[in-house]
Amino acid sequence: MLQIQDLTYRIAGKTLLDGASARVAAGHKVGIVGKNGAGKSTLLKLITGELHWDAGSLKIRRRARLGQVAQEAPGGPTSLLDTVLAADHELQRLERAAETETDPDRIAEIHVRLADIEAHTATARAASILSGLGFDGEAQRRPCSSFSGGWRMRVALACTLFTRPDLLLLDEPTNYLDLEGVMWLENFIKTYPYTIIIVSHDRDLLNSSVTAILHLDQRKLKLYGGNYDNFEKLRREQLAHRRANIARQEAAQKHLQSFIDRFKAKASKAKQAQSRVKMLEKMGPLDSILEEKNFSFEFPNPKPLAPPLFTLDQGEVGYSAGHPVLQRLNLRLDMDDRIALLGQNGNGKSTFAKLISGRLDIMAGALKKSSKLTVGYFAQHQLDELNMDGTPLSHLKARMPNIPESKVRAKLGSFSFGADKAMTRVADLSGGEKARLLFALMSLDAPHILILDEPTNHLDVESREALIHAINGYEGAVIMISHDRHLIEACADRLWLVHDGTVTPYDGDMEDYRKLILQARATSRRKNKKPAAREKIRSENPELARLKRQSEKLEKKIKGLTAEIAKYDRALKNPKLYIHSDPKAAAALKKFTAEKLDMTLDLEEFEEEWLAMQEEIEGMEK
Repeated sequence: MLQIQDLTYRIAGKTLLDGASARVAAGHKVGIVGKNGAGKSTLLKLITGELHWDAGSLKIRRRARLGQVAQEAPGGPTSLLDTVLAADHELQRLERAAETETDPDRIAEIHVRLADIEAHTATARAASILSGLGFDGEAQRRPCSSFSGGWRMRVALACTLFTRPDLLLLDEPTNYLDLEGVMWLENFIKTYPYTIIIVSHDRDLLNSSVTAILHLDQRKLKLYGGNYDNFEKLRREQLAHRRANIARQEAAQKHLQSFIDRFKAKASKAKQAQSRVKMLEKMGPLDSILEEKNFSFEFPNPKPLAPPLFTLDQGEVGYSAGHPVLQRLNLRLDMDDRIALLGQNGNGKSTFAKLISGRLDIMAGALKKSSKLTVGYFAQHQLDELNMDGTPLSHLKARMPNIPESKVRAKLGSFSFGADKAMTRVADLSGGEKARLLFALMSLDAPHILILDEPTNHLDVESREALIHAINGYEGAVIMISHDRHLIEACADRLWLVHDGTVTPYDGDMEDYRKLILQARATSRRKNKKPAAREKIRSENPELARLKRQSEKLEKKIKGLTAEIAKYDRALKNPKLYIHSDPKAAAALKKFTAEKLDMTLDLEEFEEEWLAMQEEIEGMEK
């Protein structure tokens, strides 16, 4: 599918790829990993042709369709479902042609191709993808313009997934998803029938979904079979082996040099010394390993407070009087608690975090906390609130006005900002470095509670591991909202579920929660497929009940016709029908095409009648 050979790419005098080579076979799921700034996203742009390399070659299988998420989120009055359907340009073109074409041969070709791309399942597939990404049936009918930027980026992702390209390129697709969406995406990638190349720092996603890891390191590419854990194990073993070889070579060189130094001046040993000089020269320079820095940071520990840190009794919180987002809040938090909030986006996780951090006032009930309690709050939107023209040093100095600069720099150093990075403009920092700056600012006052709302979005794997160590070494309480299952499993000792307008302790682990989500989705699909129960219909007015019975009959007809059309699609794929020298084949082709066309017209008529009936039913139910 993809072959990269001796690829070199430079930008602004910096070499990101230098003679890099790799090969990705068709149907494989490959995760690209490497440090932030190594050039992972640049590699994707080279694959799509958005950038061009300086030397080497990059070849993609002929006629392979590429797909990537649009950088701009879709907007406008078009519904989410129609937006996703419109993303498949071939489907739209064929369906328009099928409505106007009159030549039987061309009609046959169109319907064969429509069958090949499974056009009859398009609406169901689009709805299923949107549902997996967090949009229920009602949301799918709403216009794109009614959603925020983050939610519209999910629609952009849905559009790309729906088109089912031969080579699907994904760049940090989990950044706009909640935990439930990530779980769905993991399964989608695993069952995707074509090739996927994904840039991600999500360890669980890379462990559960990919078949190989492409490591971008020191401007080279190396492909490892298996998931991320397997890559990490092999990488450690290879580095240990190289270090051992270097140590042996270094010892041998020292031994030879020692002999030369001792005996080079003695005539009796001159030949032996000269021989060893030649041996030393043949050994060449020592192999080298660019040692990876042990990246780490730590949160300062707070002064102890008497338990509990806070209690909620029948609490309610929201944004407008009389309309609480969360209610019936009866919770308690202690210094040693590590809480992960579970629940779909939009259920109120961030609202709860704002209540605890003091950014929202309680509307009803009681919130009791110590007057000395301090809270550190991290949220992704705070990245945009940083002064882009400032530096990490200027940001901390503004918060530490009477502290010597040496101590301010020491504080920055504890978050891995060396002398050069301390003076770098914020605008020139990577997303992960900006996040670390926020961690430093958040923890300046040694808060008793850390609230972390999606803290890993811009962190690479190494930074995520450092965050895990920092959380586990911190002696205050932590409340985290994250789609990173590895972070939750490594740090949280309690789970709280935000659901049905309240927050309650969840008695289970992450695997139990995953099963709960899958079960809920299966139940939802069954409900959507089943008509209303007959007992309910009998209890309604006779006209409404009659319409619903007719609707059920129409649904059965539509289902039956759809199945019949699918049979004709399969029959029309038979190449023997297209032998023009065979009159029987030509007659059969004409007959099949005409019969399928009649059924397609009947199906469209039934669907229009069913839709009109649904509008009438909805009007009577209001």
